[in-house]
Amino acid sequence: MHSSVTKQTGFVALMIVQIIFLVLYWLFVHYGKEALPIEDSGSNEQHDSKYPHFQDIQVMIFVGFGFLMTFLRKYGYSATGYTLFLASLVIQWAVLMKGFFKMEGGKIELSLENIIDADIAAAVPLISMGALLGRITPIQLLFMALFEIALFAVNEYVALDILSICDVGGSITVHAFGAYFGLAVALMLRPTKDQNDAGKYEGANYISDIFAMVGTLFLWIYWPSFNSVLADGTGQERAIVNTYLSLAAATVTTFVLSALVSHENKLDMVHVQNSTLAGGVAVGTVCNLLIGAHGAILIGIIAGTVSVMGYRFITPFLTAKLRLHDTCGVHNLHGMPALISAIASAIYAAMVTREQYKSDLGTIFPAMLNQTEIEASNTTELNAHIMGGYERSASTQAGYQLFGIAMTVLVAIVGGTLAGLVLKYTNFRKLQKEEHHQDELYWEVPEERKDE
Repeated sequence: MHSSVTKQTGFVALMIVQIIFLVLYWLFVHYGKEALPIEDSGSNEQHDSKYPHFQDIQVMIFVGFGFLMTFLRKYGYSATGYTLFLASLVIQWAVLMKGFFKMEGGKIELSLENIIDADIAAAVPLISMGALLGRITPIQLLFMALFEIALFAVNEYVALDILSICDVGGSITVHAFGAYFGLAVALMLRPTKDQNDAGKYEGANYISDIFAMVGTLFLWIYWPSFNSVLADGTGQERAIVNTYLSLAAATVTTFVLSALVSHENKLDMVHVQNSTLAGGVAVGTVCNLLIGAHGAILIGIIAGTVSVMGYRFITPFLTAKLRLHDTCGVHNLHGMPALISAIASAIYAAMVTREQYKSDLGTIFPAMLNQTEIEASNTTELNAHIMGGYERSASTQAGYQLFGIAMTVLVAIVGGTLAGLVLKYTNFRKLQKEEHHQDELYWEVPEERKDE
């Protein structure tokens, strides 16, 4: 067992990190024009229009993710508490890391949009946390998240600003990155062959599954906001309705397939808690495109099918053959649906025409603008860093979409492997198998819970 001195040292180190953030914000961050006083009495409506979406994403991050991970019967304090702790730390770090790529005059401009971006970034380590849930210490988790966000910010900048891919719902840059980073860390920290069986507390009970279902419902309800918050104009409307239809189709498919493939042909709560959400991930990259209602529903059906089959067959295979313990099944909820979304984005990008998208073309696929359209737009915010320049063809854009997901998965796996090796071979304390999936190590819990 570890001493209280070891615990205190880790948390003191995190307080030092918080103080470093204070200094960095003092030196490099100031209010953007949206948050500064204005000369006249007219109201600035920009931040008001985004605030409802901001609230929705806050609920997803702090309530949805937290409660979704409470299915472990003795890990409820940790699931909800570490979600709050990790997200609070990571949001501050994400503002800095993403802001360093867009500094003006050596300063990062702070606005509600920055916080929304940081909230979305917080989903990345929370997804990775799902793969490792209950198997690493909170200090390991939080320091892993700091490294992951730095790497995520670089990958996102390359994907969105240099490759100029379409990914408004973050399925490529957020979900795929978080899933495969977490899986790579889990693979590096995998147990020995004689320790590969399930731990004593690696499972749910009736009450913990109900709490996890609360997380599912919050995520389900607010997922259209997550996918649409960064979309503009009519694209935001499409993102909302496409996400909703995809979620609905994935949910119906999940219930049907769960009853068909589960043991004794009964519904499996693991499928219901997770695979019902797969449609939101799978439609994320294309949610603002003209995919049609039928396209959204088809993507939802495919995502629900792949996710349920993943939980039923792929997860047990990975555990048995690779000793890869994916506690929450992030490969099935985030990883594979994100790959589906990336493939769908390449298909739909290849079919893009100016006649269809009209003025939305430059917003969704800026690299496809030609010189005439650029001059007509009177914009002064041209991106000189776009790989290959402007005037891309539809087929070229499709190729970049595929390159974006390939790069993201590769960077995530390499980064996760490095993070896993550091956690494994440095002085970070490692949990023993008998310590997995229980709150008592780091939380004061009621006596009756200790006896269960």
